[in-house]
Amino acid sequence: MTRYLISFDDGAMDHIPDEDWPEVGKAAHAVIQEAVNAGVFVFGAGLERQRASVVATDGLVSDGPYPETKEVIGGFVVVDVASREEALRWAAKVAASCRCAQEVRELLPDPETDAMLRGA
Repeated sequence: MTRYLISFDDGAMDHIPDEDWPEVGKAAHAVIQEAVNAGVFVFGAGLERQRASVVATDGLVSDGPYPETKEVIGGFVVVDVASREEALRWAAKVAASCRCAQEVRELLPDPETDAMLRGA
């Protein structure tokens, strides 16, 4: 199995009228429940719209990317699936429920971390 990051940019859901948010939330949670039931859900969350901080290797903290930039992630879900095609099918479900396009990226495998988690 391979893990994939399914994500959308901050602001991608700004077009949704306030009165539609309960329906969007219900639809998004239904997709997450489906992924949980299918055994492919790893983790997901929306990100608070706020200024990010960057911590350098020496510990120095500076302002990071600002929410106005397109590079800021607004939310994500990680799935563990057998193929990219399956990840794209999950992304399509997330896109429909959240009413915004999703970006799909394969996460690099890390057998050492996987072993640590199995031992925890």
